[in-house]
Amino acid sequence: MTYSYSITQDLAWQTEAKWQQPDTPFMSFDYWQALTDSGAIGQSVGWIPLYLQIYKVSKQAETTDKVKTIEVESVETKSINTEAVEEKSVEKEYRLIATMPLFIKGHHQGEYVFDHAWAEAYARYGEDYYPRLVTSVPYTPVMGQRIWLVEGEEIAPAIWQTAIAAVDDVAQQVGASSWHGLFIESEQIAAAKQLPNPIFEHQLLERQGCQFLWQNQKLTEHEADSGPKAYTDFEDFLSTLTAKKRKNIRAERKKIAKQNLSCRIKTGGEITAKDWDVFYQCYAMTYAVRGRAPYLTPEFFEQVSQTMSEHIMLAQGLDESGEIVASSLFFYYQGIEFAIKKGLQYFDPGTQGEHKLIRGFVPQKTHSLHRIYDARFEPAIANFCEQDNAYMQQYREQAHQALPFNIDNMPSFNG
Repeated sequence: MTYSYSITQDLAWQTEAKWQQPDTPFMSFDYWQALTDSGAIGQSVGWIPLYLQIYKVSKQAETTDKVKTIEVESVETKSINTEAVEEKSVEKEYRLIATMPLFIKGHHQGEYVFDHAWAEAYARYGEDYYPRLVTSVPYTPVMGQRIWLVEGEEIAPAIWQTAIAAVDDVAQQVGASSWHGLFIESEQIAAAKQLPNPIFEHQLLERQGCQFLWQNQKLTEHEADSGPKAYTDFEDFLSTLTAKKRKNIRAERKKIAKQNLSCRIKTGGEITAKDWDVFYQCYAMTYAVRGRAPYLTPEFFEQVSQTMSEHIMLAQGLDESGEIVASSLFFYYQGIEFAIKKGLQYFDPGTQGEHKLIRGFVPQKTHSLHRIYDARFEPAIANFCEQDNAYMQQYREQAHQALPFNIDNMPSFNG
């Protein structure tokens, strides 16, 4: 089977096929449209977007359905053949099957997988680490798919091989030092790891990390065919913790109540323009205390409130007079209660934070892929990734031992 790719800078490809539902709202087209329309991605913020379109190429006697050649800074349509050399005289049909986002960047902001030390190593030797290429959801450290698939298609090594060929092509054209695929979910990682290494002269390096995920499953009770039961309510969740941890959590919640503070949950259309104004003030303040401007704009949140309302929950902290004193898309216990009430399978609060362990958030392995184009630096960075992966496995194991569950409800350690 022959595969081909083309590269574009707009979102018109979204209408060229019927796409699978993404595994996270952050890969929904509405989310990416809001990033684009609000200026959260683009030249001005140093997130220059490209979209790598991957096609299956089949031989046809007669067809007019040809792939268009789209040029971006002289990057053109290319093809690779995963089997035999194809006959150039035969007419072909190009069918779009997948798309992968790719950003040209001159900084590390909004990524959460840190390679600053690699940039410093380049600088010490007088080499440029910028520009660099990144595949991620901007400003969002959440695991998930990083390749959109057309309905009926499955992630396969050939798709990754074609995507990497396109990435390498862009890297050569713009003089990029490296490529970084961040927070890629396990199934797509597994398909990439089936490729020979090195591929196209350079290694495909894996780097592992750790995040904390709350899972809605009571391990002592099982459904007939679907595994552990979901919790019935917050008290049911507390019953799975050790007595000491259960007591501490109840004490924390009582302290809030004694301060005459309460929490109000709003979803979708219940969230008013005033609610969003207050939320944005809180959001911007978290950056202001570090002397930085917020990544996302009020226009971004206004747009997702209209196009993605079914995915949005806002938690508000209220004082005794009913005034909003805090606002967030996540409050830990409120988020857990909300997940139980709605029957959600898990609650992902983002990256970092051992403090989440005592609240029942289980350490999970995260994955990123990296490609270094300078053969002088590639072995050292590969060695770093290998050592860092061993350290992170030890860290995840130690974190797992600190979980608050009683022995009957302790989840298995998955590495």
